[in-house]
Amino acid sequence: MAARAASDSIAVSSRISGFTYAIRNIVAEAHKVEAAGRRVRYLNIGDPIAFGFQTPPHLIETVSRAMRDGHNGYTPSTGILPAREAVAADYTRRGMAVSPDHVVLTSGTSEGIDLALAALAAEGHDVLVPVPTYPLYTAVLAKIGARAVYYRLDPSNGWQPDLDDIRRRMSKATRALVVIDPNNPTGAVYPDDTRRALLKIASDHNVPLLADEVYGELGYDGPLAPMASLDPDAPVISFSSLSKAWLAPGWRAGWLAVGASHRMDDVLAAIRKLADGRLCSPGPMQHAITAAIDGDRSHIATFIEALRARAQVSVDRLNAIEGISCVAPSSAFYAMPKVELPAGVTDEDYVVALLRETGVLCVYGSGFGLPAGDGFMRVVFLASPQELHEIYDLIAAFTPRFLSGRAAAGTGARR
Repeated sequence: MAARAASDSIAVSSRISGFTYAIRNIVAEAHKVEAAGRRVRYLNIGDPIAFGFQTPPHLIETVSRAMRDGHNGYTPSTGILPAREAVAADYTRRGMAVSPDHVVLTSGTSEGIDLALAALAAEGHDVLVPVPTYPLYTAVLAKIGARAVYYRLDPSNGWQPDLDDIRRRMSKATRALVVIDPNNPTGAVYPDDTRRALLKIASDHNVPLLADEVYGELGYDGPLAPMASLDPDAPVISFSSLSKAWLAPGWRAGWLAVGASHRMDDVLAAIRKLADGRLCSPGPMQHAITAAIDGDRSHIATFIEALRARAQVSVDRLNAIEGISCVAPSSAFYAMPKVELPAGVTDEDYVVALLRETGVLCVYGSGFGLPAGDGFMRVVFLASPQELHEIYDLIAAFTPRFLSGRAAAGTGARR
């Protein structure tokens, strides 16, 4: 057999073609803009630290002390017991009664989602995810060979789930129903009646509801109770972390909690088995979980006030721009404005052109599963109110030129 040339490319899995993550993919285009000498204002990733918010000092001291005290080795694969006890007690106080052995500490919410989906779904299986969605879900499903089946969030109804659409899309192939509440990327919060209906759909179809509740502490009108608190017998897996409300995204300190229903016993066992294979989440940071849950939370109220002010600036300014409309968020630090695009122009065309001309980086709505012609984009509004006004001035000046054809259309970051 003739020897292959050293320069021949080595093949990769066909699944990689379906693995996309627009929130970070768009950054490659931003780097080109920076290389050309223009400042880029990054509104693509929800990282409070990048915008000057700071991790609470008592959490930093807890992690530092854990390192000094020698807690630098592997932990149990499910996590240290004191942290799991704190998580379980907190869920129980808030109405979702779980024991520590139903809690698994994870490398952020992202790893928890990955473990749960891998435990539940495989090739030929469906998982219902909202559209717009958080693209981690579709990326993980592509990785494991399962199908993402989109159900609709309705922008005309405050981005609430279309319950009838969910019911229509349930099938024998469905292995999970994903619910992100409070929602990323829209900032919506679901009322209890909607949450109960979602739990009933999952329970009636004997399908686990994956409750992504990482923004649960950041509701502008107060924290949200876990979804499972509304139906203790529903098959639920809840996910959260220190990344958002506790301002420690880089620590990758997260957890999942599997509901007490006996229907979930095999799922819990499968998740624990998968957790064994990856050894553990970062050890020293696990010690901060107890300090966060049981300690001083006063920074959260301050953070929410800052977010509420930024949300108001964002909604007022975006809705004042001709050709743009925006539903007001009720939680977190995201908004999903809509640009009234002309026929044949995509959301990615708009976002890339905005980046190239103004340096403002958002994420196109089709990166979250929306139709490219609908004109949605996600804005992260963690910047200071003063900088947000500067950013919206740039968008306000650019948008009429783009819509009239006087600004150069982007050709798409991927093309």
